[in-house]
Amino acid sequence: MSESTDHEPISEDDLGGEIASDVSETSAVLGDAYRGELDRETTWRGRLDQTTTWAVTVMAAILTWAFSSPDNPHYVILVGVLAVAAFLLIEARRYRDYDVYRSRVRLYQENLLADALDPSRESEHEDWRSELSDDYRNPTMKITMLEAVANRLRRIYLALVTVLLLAWLFRITAYVGETGVVETASIGALPGVLVLGIVAAFYGTVLVIVLWPHERQAKGEFGNREVGDWKETN
Repeated sequence: MSESTDHEPISEDDLGGEIASDVSETSAVLGDAYRGELDRETTWRGRLDQTTTWAVTVMAAILTWAFSSPDNPHYVILVGVLAVAAFLLIEARRYRDYDVYRSRVRLYQENLLADALDPSRESEHEDWRSELSDDYRNPTMKITMLEAVANRLRRIYLALVTVLLLAWLFRITAYVGETGVVETASIGALPGVLVLGIVAAFYGTVLVIVLWPHERQAKGEFGNREVGDWKETN
């Protein structure tokens, strides 16, 4: 006689539903998923820090060389501005990837961990599991490239490009000699007026990106809520 089995084999299509019906299985799966998303978030956070480190290193090397001798051309500092801008774009692209995993981690924290710590309060999202499920099925970027650039500018890169601007202005004024500032700012065949205009347009664009009011889409970073507001809600 063949030995009978108590349980029918579970098909792949029913496996997810079987896990969802068991609280212990669901808790274990969500815990593993949370640790996995947290690890990915940490990995991308490290990549952001690496980009910033390279930007600061390149900027420091360029400034050191630019002021090592009065004969060194001033426009090398502007080359540093372009290099830092390139690192900014690279970091903004990485930040968009980082934000994907951070948004998932925040869903777990807001709706699973927070409820476990304080069950008396309602979840931030009533359908957070459906929202997370949709994101796993169809992962998408959560923020635009423009918001990512604005975020990285506010965090670190605005300070870097400002230091480069001040260094360049000092360089063309401290070593002006008998020529005027406008003539000193010239680069080869490019007249100083044009160079100054390009620099002013670049930094004007940077300020517009930083100061332009927009609805914040990035999820999970510290917002503008004051400490007093937090105490009132707790």
